[in-house]
Amino acid sequence: MTTQTILVIDDSATIRKMVDSHLSQEGYRVVLAPNGETGIRLARELQPDLILLDHQLPGMLGIDVCRQIIEFPECCHTPFVVSSTLRKQAYVEYMDVANVVDSLPKPFKPELLKTTVANALEVGAMIVASQTDGTAVPETVGDNGQPAMSGDFRWVGLRELLDFLNNGQKSGMLEVESERHRIWFFLHDGRIQGVVSASFNPQDVADQLPESMKELAPLLKFTMSCGASSQVDGIVELLDRKVLDPRMLRVLLRHQAAVLTRYCFRNPIGSFSFVPDRAAPSLIARSSLDTCLAALLVEGALHCDESELPADGRGWVRHVLRGQNLDRSGLSARHVQMLSQLDTTPVSTQQLASSAGLPIDEVRRVFEGFRLAEWVQPQAMSESRVLLAFETEPTGANMLRSIVADSGNTWTGNVVKDEFVLQLMLKRKQPSVILLSVDGDDELNIPEKLRSPEALAGVDSVILILPEHGDDRPLADGLKSYPQIRRPYSRADILRAIDGNAAEAVSPAETMLEELEQELAVSR
Repeated sequence: MTTQTILVIDDSATIRKMVDSHLSQEGYRVVLAPNGETGIRLARELQPDLILLDHQLPGMLGIDVCRQIIEFPECCHTPFVVSSTLRKQAYVEYMDVANVVDSLPKPFKPELLKTTVANALEVGAMIVASQTDGTAVPETVGDNGQPAMSGDFRWVGLRELLDFLNNGQKSGMLEVESERHRIWFFLHDGRIQGVVSASFNPQDVADQLPESMKELAPLLKFTMSCGASSQVDGIVELLDRKVLDPRMLRVLLRHQAAVLTRYCFRNPIGSFSFVPDRAAPSLIARSSLDTCLAALLVEGALHCDESELPADGRGWVRHVLRGQNLDRSGLSARHVQMLSQLDTTPVSTQQLASSAGLPIDEVRRVFEGFRLAEWVQPQAMSESRVLLAFETEPTGANMLRSIVADSGNTWTGNVVKDEFVLQLMLKRKQPSVILLSVDGDDELNIPEKLRSPEALAGVDSVILILPEHGDDRPLADGLKSYPQIRRPYSRADILRAIDGNAAEAVSPAETMLEELEQELAVSR
C-alpha cells in the first residue's frame, strides 16, 4: 500500500468535506481533524505525508499546532500547507518555520487545492483527512449534491436509519461521520450495494482478509475510494474484457463493506446525511453487492480478531422490535436456519452449534453479527429446565401454560396441541421433560411419528397424560413403562410428576386421599 496520507486540520466542516471529496478522488488517503488537539494527536499517530492546516482554530492558532507537531521526532520533516482567510497577514507568522512549504488562501477552488497539494507533495508530504462539524467561513466548493435528510446519532441509531431506508426502498448515498472518518453506504432500492471510505487505512481492511484473498489486497487502494481515477477506470476495463474475475472482486468488495460496517457499529459515530440518487463509484456499480445490513455484520464478525468477540457462556433469544427490517438478502441459508431455533427461551451457543452441525466458533461469530443488527440479544443461561407439553384438551393446556409462564419455578418451555408443531419443537429444543397426551381408536398411543426411538432421543423423561378413569382402551405395550397422569389433573399433580416424584399413575382420588392424610397427620 503506497497511498499517500494527508491530514486536514480545519474547523470548517465544509472545507473538510470539500478537501476529502476532491483529494480522495485523486487517490489520496485523507484524514480529517476538526480542531488542533485532535490534529496533534493524529499527526503523531499517523505520520502523514502532508498536513493541510487552518490558521484559525478553536482555542488556538495554527502556528501553535504546527510547532507542537514538528517537536515530535516522527513528524519533524512533515511538510505543511497553511490555509486562511487572512491571507498574507497570517502567513508572516510561519516564515521562520521550515516545514511550511506553501499557503492556500480561502476561499479556494478544487483545482487550486489539487495543484497546491501536488506541488507540496513534491517536497515530501501527503494529506491525511478526517471530518466533523466545523465553522462557517467563506468557501467555494464543488457541488456534491444536497442531502435530503441529515442529522446526528444522538436520536437515531445507524441500524434504525438503514432499516428506514431499506423499508422505503431508497436509492442514494448515506454518509456517516466519525471523529476520523467519513464512510459512504451506497444503496439501491434500500439494499447496500457497497461501502467505501477514502480516509480508512486500506491495510486495516487487508489485515482481515482470508489467506485465499491476500493477493487482492493491493486493489483496496482503489476500491476504498468513492471517486474515479485512471487506475479505477483501468480495473473496470479489465472487468469488461473479462481479464479480471468479477466474482473475486465482489468477494473483496463484500469484505471491505463488512469491515467498514462493523467499524461503524463498534465505534462512536457523530452525524449522517443522505443524498438521494447519488451514483455509486464505477467499481461498485460494476460489482454491486445487493445485500442486507445483517449479512455485512455477520461477515465482519466472521473475520474479526478474536479479541473483539465477547466471552461465551450466554444464551440467545430473539429480539423483536417495532418497525424492524428483517431483509435476509446476502445471508447464507444455514445462518438463517439458526435464527429459526430461537424464541423467548435462551438457547446456548453450544446447542445452536450442535443443532446446525457447525463449529462453535462460527456460531459465536454469526450471533455476534446478529447482535449488532439487533436481531438477537444475549441472555444469561439460568438453571431452568425445559418442559414441552402436547396437550389437546384446552383446560389442561391452559394450566400447563401457566406453569411454564410462572417465574416462581424453574420450568420454561412450550405447550402445543398440534402434532406437526410438536415435531418442530423437538427439533429446536432439548426438553428435560415431555408431557404427551395419548389417544387412539383401539388402544391409547402417542402420535405415530413419535413412536421411533430416534423421535424422543435426548429427552430426559417422558410422562403420559391418560384419559379419565373408566376409559377401557388399553395402553400400547411400548408405553406401559412411562410415568402417567390421568385427567382431570391438578397443578400439584403436574409439578409433582415433572419434578420426578410420580413413578406411577396419579389419579384425582389418590391425590385427594393423600391431601386428607396429610391434614390428619398435622391435626394429630
